[in-house]
Amino acid sequence: MLRGFSLYLLPFTYQLMNATTILSIILGIIVLSQLFDWTLSWLNLRAHGKNVPPELEGQIDADKYARSYDYHHVNFRFGMLQSLLSFVVMLPLLAFGWLGWLDELLRNVTEQPVLLALMFFGVLFVVSDLTSLPFSWYHTFVIEEKFGFNKTTPKIFWLDKLKGYLLTIVVGGGVLSFLLWLVITLGPSFWWWFWLFIGGFILLVNLFYTSWILPLFNKLTPLEDGHLRSAIEDYAKGVDFPLTNIMVLDGSKRSAKANAFFSGIGKQKKVVLYDTLIEQQSEQELVAVLAHEVGHYKKKHILQGLILSLIQTGLMLFILSRLLFSPALSEALGAELSSIHLNLLAFGLLYSPISTVLGILMNIVSRKNEFEADRYAADTYASSPLQTALLQLHTENLSNATPHPLYVFVNYSHPPLVQRLRALQKR
Repeated sequence: MLRGFSLYLLPFTYQLMNATTILSIILGIIVLSQLFDWTLSWLNLRAHGKNVPPELEGQIDADKYARSYDYHHVNFRFGMLQSLLSFVVMLPLLAFGWLGWLDELLRNVTEQPVLLALMFFGVLFVVSDLTSLPFSWYHTFVIEEKFGFNKTTPKIFWLDKLKGYLLTIVVGGGVLSFLLWLVITLGPSFWWWFWLFIGGFILLVNLFYTSWILPLFNKLTPLEDGHLRSAIEDYAKGVDFPLTNIMVLDGSKRSAKANAFFSGIGKQKKVVLYDTLIEQQSEQELVAVLAHEVGHYKKKHILQGLILSLIQTGLMLFILSRLLFSPALSEALGAELSSIHLNLLAFGLLYSPISTVLGILMNIVSRKNEFEADRYAADTYASSPLQTALLQLHTENLSNATPHPLYVFVNYSHPPLVQRLRALQKR
């Protein structure tokens, strides 16, 4: 009751704040968030020792573990440089009101609110993407290449960029246009209509991701008849898992890293195995990985995740509806006139601490679910092949086997390798 009352007080609280105070809060959030992220990354790097930890001696190749150490150090330095440059650009952009200047500039082109907002976010997207492009290229063709992960060609890189742009324009632009239309038409009550729309959109994405979106970037082919397909089908039948198809994804055309997942809601389930996973793992290990994914379905983790995401989205939209029409938000970003798009951006910056806390809570739930899925796989199939599969995945992907506990608490959706192995050894 008090929590709900406090949410209703939020708009009145912001009315008592002037633009200068709001800008100071936004800048404070950005500075503290960046310092927090840098500290976590540094602690995580320090936790990754050069030598194989005692719990994994004899199970992980020492040379590959040393290579993992080098990989994480290179990525840490690269990530620090990229985030530092982004930070240096972001602060004056906000402090000197350059976003307000951009809004004023675009108003010379159009005053139509939806079109103005699309142009505003379009400019920010293009500038942001062009700024990050050299970093993306370097990470793919230098760092990932150096450590043997990159399989992407320049042609695939640019085609992926083009397809990403088209999806952003069509899907992102469409969703944003609908949100703006609801805001203009309905005022503060827009939030629950858009919540219903987003719920339907998320459901459609979960239903048709592997049929509509994934084929735009990867080729999916049915797994050939043979021992592996028979083993997977026999396991699925034994645990009453409604498997409709087993597909192989050509992940090797971009990266040597491996993965597996299943998609679909209800009785239509499609298992997707990366071709790199099939190359790296034995038949028993692959079935154990599949058993883990089935465990998520049987324990209703997928449904749980959807519900929690919808609750988070509803909470965010409700708070947004209470703050979106405050002129002080636009003024804080340097604008003379109140703009929906500037208010949306200011809200996103102000909401980021709440988003971080909710993300931590979601990660706590996710790690619990991963332990449950591991237990399910061990109980319905076997513990040993799942352990070797996890070791193989971590070794081949040069993952950090000993991350810092605080970094895990904030960022990890999966438990660290040592914790998962320790739990499985008790089965």
